[in-house]
Amino acid sequence: MHLNFEDTAIAFELKTDSELERAYFLFKLIANEPLVRIGTAVTNFAIKAHLPVEGLIRATVFDHFCGGTTEEDCLSIIDKMYEKGVCSILDYSVEGKEVEDQFDFALQKTLDVLDFVKEKDAIPFAVFKPTGFGRFELYEKVSAGRPLNSDEQNEWDRIKERYDKVCKKAFDLDVALLIDAEESWMQQAADDLALDMMRKYNKEKVVVYNTAQMYRWDRLDFIKELNETASLEKFKVGLKVVRGAYMEKENERAKELGYPTPICKSKQATDENFDAAIGYMMENLDRMSIFAGTHNELSSIKLVEFMEEKQLDNNHDSIWFGQLYGMSDHITYNLSASGYNAAKYVPYGPVRDVMPYLIRRAEENTSVAGQTSRELTLLQKEKKRRKLED
Repeated sequence: MHLNFEDTAIAFELKTDSELERAYFLFKLIANEPLVRIGTAVTNFAIKAHLPVEGLIRATVFDHFCGGTTEEDCLSIIDKMYEKGVCSILDYSVEGKEVEDQFDFALQKTLDVLDFVKEKDAIPFAVFKPTGFGRFELYEKVSAGRPLNSDEQNEWDRIKERYDKVCKKAFDLDVALLIDAEESWMQQAADDLALDMMRKYNKEKVVVYNTAQMYRWDRLDFIKELNETASLEKFKVGLKVVRGAYMEKENERAKELGYPTPICKSKQATDENFDAAIGYMMENLDRMSIFAGTHNELSSIKLVEFMEEKQLDNNHDSIWFGQLYGMSDHITYNLSASGYNAAKYVPYGPVRDVMPYLIRRAEENTSVAGQTSRELTLLQKEKKRRKLED
């Protein structure tokens, strides 16, 4: 294995000196937890009060972590990354909507992206969030097995129709589709819908991918059961495997309501769970396709080692590595340079509507020990390298 995640020349080749400085400045801010809390509160207030802060947000945190406000806005970034062998996954990152016309709009956005994907080799997947297609509270009620009234049942039927419409289009266009995961107390309903879509559209090849958040201690069993179901019913399984993005919220809710937390007891347990899931899927690659969404270097190396043990091509079409735009460039670009399938999740949408996503990103970076300091170390290293070259 010749992977070198320390190669900052490859990692940051696309960044200008000013973009490198901006990245360093942003991660310095994110490393300061009290500052993130204050900044989040001030930003939320400014957005709600309709203060003219969009320009400042756009020039700093938005442009670092997002591709643009529209699909077309993202094209220059998509094309630049693809020149380095890095694919893009356009993610319409508008969260927290509550009404039907907004869900229909999110559906239409996903359908538009599918057309986009079909036209561009640089975009191998489309993606959507379950709560982009329906109310969180409704998923929660269905997950808990509580009965729906007639209006709610009609609403739930519309969610199912949105799922089917987008999955059918992905199937017809022969494009892969990722379905994100969210909080545990609404996830069962989303998992059941994803399973129905796999049964219907993954008979010959993987079109539909669900997501497993491995900071949940029950997800390895979930993956094994899903594989057994697929074996019995003769369909294929696509899974995006991630650690997870709602840990603090999950632990707080469990404590508040007095039930056992669904989250692993430690970071090490989560890491072991993630790697065990990847290992299990690698043993069942005839039926399972892996999208490893991770910013963890060791997990990325372990997956590469699994591939080498099985003597698989670096660009095996059932194995993808993915990271978020604006983070872990040292993983993405060095994987791509070695011929692995590597992609960036590229969020986009109106600045104000994408702010909940950006705030979650900042809070997540602050809470993950070592992530931000690693980014800073590599950015500093690249800055020094460029100075020596001048």
